[in-house]
Amino acid sequence: MTTRKRLLGLLADAALILYFVFALFPIAWMVILSLKPANQLFSTYFSFTPTLGSYRTVLGDSEGIPFVRFFVNSLVVSVGAVALSLLVGLPAAYASARWRFKGSENLMFTLLSFRFAPELTVIIPLFVLYQKLGLFDTYVGMIWVLQLVTLPLIVWIMRSYFADLTPELEQAALLDGYTRKQAFFKVALPLVKPGVAAVSLLAFIFAWNNFVFPLILTSNEAQTVTVGALSFLGGDRPKYNLTAAAALVSVVPPLLLALTIQRYLVRGLSFGAVKS
Repeated sequence: MTTRKRLLGLLADAALILYFVFALFPIAWMVILSLKPANQLFSTYFSFTPTLGSYRTVLGDSEGIPFVRFFVNSLVVSVGAVALSLLVGLPAAYASARWRFKGSENLMFTLLSFRFAPELTVIIPLFVLYQKLGLFDTYVGMIWVLQLVTLPLIVWIMRSYFADLTPELEQAALLDGYTRKQAFFKVALPLVKPGVAAVSLLAFIFAWNNFVFPLILTSNEAQTVTVGALSFLGGDRPKYNLTAAAALVSVVPPLLLALTIQRYLVRGLSFGAVKS
């Protein structure tokens, strides 16, 4: 019986290792492509002379594609979208968790529907409006439209965090002379900081990875890395090594952000999972 259990354990470990290799192989292949020189891009698989030339080309604008500017654009619009969503979404989430009125659930469901509705259903009227209002290919326009991605996410997730807090804490603060605004900022909000960190990271990732809105609503000045990385695929011969290098560079900000707030992230994702 012991031998059988050991055999089953070894088989399970082998299956997990195979799945691990399968899941990480696309990332490993991207790294390999980014390190290949152009003359060995299609002639070899794993045997090649590694070089950082692709990264120097991508970051140096030697191909006439301003990828660094696209990278900065993504940082500006993603951080701006998350900051604006937090400014509006945190009070909205707190209010929806504490006060219920007729139609409040319908209102929240309508807000959530903006998140899971296909972006292609609104992109044409948005394109027309942006052309009329002068918001096409601008930071303001991108930050505004990304609220459809980040704001519902923040409101719905933070609503559950605030709902898990006992109202007696705020009532005690009100009895001590705090206003409702002070009770929110000095009592409720500090208690959900791990949740704010977690939802900020998720919102940033969704904003950073968005493709449809920058593809249609920008052309050059406010274009982001998700669209800009595809510029290296144009021309008579697609430059897969440059595209791979651009894609790997573009994952650095979300990765660094996750590593920076990881201690809050673990607490935030598990906050409220177990109730006393």
